[in-house]
Amino acid sequence: MNRFGIDLGGTKIEGVVVSSARPTETLCRLRVPTEGSRGYRHVIAQIGKLVRMLERKSGTRRPAWIGFGTPGTIDPARGVLKNSNTLCLNGHRLADDLAAALGVEVQTANDANCFALAEAALGAARGRGVVFGVILGTGCGGGVVVDGKVLGGLHGIAGEWGHNPIAGEHTPCYCGRSGCVETVISGPALERYYRSLSGRRARLPEIVARAASGEGAARRTMRRLRDKFAVAIAAVINILDPDAVVIGGGVGNIDLLYGDETREAVRRNVFNPVVRTEFLRPLLGDSAGVFGAAMLSASSRSAAKPGGSPRARRTR
Repeated sequence: MNRFGIDLGGTKIEGVVVSSARPTETLCRLRVPTEGSRGYRHVIAQIGKLVRMLERKSGTRRPAWIGFGTPGTIDPARGVLKNSNTLCLNGHRLADDLAAALGVEVQTANDANCFALAEAALGAARGRGVVFGVILGTGCGGGVVVDGKVLGGLHGIAGEWGHNPIAGEHTPCYCGRSGCVETVISGPALERYYRSLSGRRARLPEIVARAASGEGAARRTMRRLRDKFAVAIAAVINILDPDAVVIGGGVGNIDLLYGDETREAVRRNVFNPVVRTEFLRPLLGDSAGVFGAAMLSASSRSAAKPGGSPRARRTR
């Protein structure tokens, strides 16, 4: 049976049908808008609509398992979604409700975990034992993969580096704290910083181009990205000591993050005289999350019990 994977994003919900024999072979890939402003039940309905579209387009019957990458994470103790910046999803038993609505077994993981899993198994970090996958874009997410398995953690928050505080930073975060990594080096945070220096609005790619041409405010914005990224990622390296860090998201397209000056800034903050950690660009692009979700449905099958009603499982 071919695999279905769903990536639930803030603005769009993406689904893919992949070949069981060749997991990077896409048989069908479709999107629908999330429309979170219309409420939780509407998002569930949108997912149901997408699954039906995938069935029709691919000519594949709905499988017994579907993997979902979610914003935030399912709390292992309570079974409800938490920490999602799509706020209407928080506090609901999302995995259970999806299983009931779709009539299938559901396996869920944080979207950054799905990204990390796909890049570790199929992409840039293939063959590495410990991989930290970063989604650095509108927000800052992270996922940990050890020997091909996602590390979820006791509270379901393993890899959530985006909500670690950075010393000396005080910008309020939607999570209720201040100075989080996400408020400092996400795309919107960097754009706000540039505007505070220059008095002008600009999108991040334009700021990068202006820095290359020598504009002062843009150059200061890129230095801020380099220095604060180094501090934030060094904390992860000091604790996890990964073989590789894969950097996805729009900010991850900036060449500066892979250069010698950023590596040197990281080294100054790591508890080791050298840094051998690889910093890698993702090979799967924006496909990584949805491919990782499809891989969840395969990995969960080995833990399934035959029979019974549809149920939900979370990675741990």
